[in-house]
Amino acid sequence: IGLALGCRIAESCRFARKNYFYPDLAKDFQTSQSDEPIAFDGALEIEMKDGSFFTVPIERAHMEEDAGKNTHVGGTDGRIEGARHSLVDYNRAGVPLVEIVTRPIEGAGERAPEVAAYVQALRDIFRALGVSEARMERGNVRADVNVSLRESPDAPLGTRTETKNVNTFRGIEAVVRYEIQRQAAILAAGGTVQQETRHGQADGTTRA
Repeated sequence: IGLALGCRIAESCRFARKNYFYPDLAKDFQTSQSDEPIAFDGALEIEMKDGSFFTVPIERAHMEEDAGKNTHVGGTDGRIEGARHSLVDYNRAGVPLVEIVTRPIEGAGERAPEVAAYVQALRDIFRALGVSEARMERGNVRADVNVSLRESPDAPLGTRTETKNVNTFRGIEAVVRYEIQRQAAILAAGGTVQQETRHGQADGTTRA
């Protein structure tokens, strides 16, 4: 994967414990290469809907273990909001995965939602390499979507939000579009965007 993404490959790398508590990670730590990744400094050129190309800079690709899967019962489409209770499936806990982290994707402007094509390109690469079935409906590929706004290309990056585990291509595009509109409305009204983790909804919106 690292070579296919044009990354440099580390001469040495190390797994470490990333400590945090969440119900789907009952041992309280995740084994991860996030601090010393095996692959770093890459880029992937993607084709946009109009046939033009856009380059996505890749910070790193590292290996780590997966957590379990939370299922929320009684909410909308299995989401935590409105759920009566939650179940945890540990069957995939400890299974190896690769996490690919991009650098801030700048210059896309109003076409930022189209950059969801980046995840489709990754899926195609994974399948061509034979490293994964890369089926989003099975959770083989998931995306954490980070969005922030700034006043101009020369201004510092704005406060970002992260929407976790978006598992459809349309969902990724919808989350980017919604967060741009939501954050723009807050800033236009003189408010401040809060850095937070948000949850994607079935209608393409996000909620804290």
